[in-house]
Amino acid sequence: MPVQGPRRRPVVDLYERIVDGIRAGTYPLGSTLPTEPALAAALGVSRPALREALILLQEDGVITVRRGVGRTVSTGALRRGFERLQPLEQLLGGDTSKVRPLQRGVEEPTDLVLRHLPVPASREVRFWESVVDADGVPACLAEEWSLHDDALAGVDPDLPRILDDAESAPHTMLHAIVTNLPGLPLRATSMLTATILGSRRGTTFGRPPDTPVVLATQVVTAGDTPVLTAKYLFPSGAPAVLVRQAR
Repeated sequence: MPVQGPRRRPVVDLYERIVDGIRAGTYPLGSTLPTEPALAAALGVSRPALREALILLQEDGVITVRRGVGRTVSTGALRRGFERLQPLEQLLGGDTSKVRPLQRGVEEPTDLVLRHLPVPASREVRFWESVVDADGVPACLAEEWSLHDDALAGVDPDLPRILDDAESAPHTMLHAIVTNLPGLPLRATSMLTATILGSRRGTTFGRPPDTPVVLATQVVTAGDTPVLTAKYLFPSGAPAVLVRQAR
């Protein structure tokens, strides 16, 4: 599958416009955002497009949603998560799971990427989107971003080539790194939250846009360098993912 040229998805453009408004003080930290109709009118966009961007902002911890209060601009990121580093296809069944690549290419870094990876805003990053099927049923949507190639090569000279070679393979980005560089010292931090699919992702899963999902946002580090950040969305009814904990 050929690498697509750098581009920015429309919903990401809208996401960044709202983030820019937060940084500029248009939507101050801790303040409640305008109502959905008012915000859509102010930004000159449709409500369905705005709703998709708001879902991403909530997932990334930029805003929080509380019943009876509305959408509030966050004052800081919550830290709660679990540690278990395995590619999603292994967590969801190994030989019984299947990864379907949806998009492989490069794009400008989103606010999520800039927050978690040491990436200059001017550098494009790899973006892989995949559906992981378990027992023939779509169980997880994986969205993964890596460091830009120069920084990847600084971690391990083979990393850019490994991701190039694996681009069209039916695997996640994390799988390509773990299986091809088993000696690379990797660790991860993940945050769990709840959200909904939204229209675009709902179409991918063949599920209603308001389907509840569990979202895991993960940052994978090699030594002291974050190399990959990802979102994993598990819709209601997806197989359980084992989480090991020890005292």
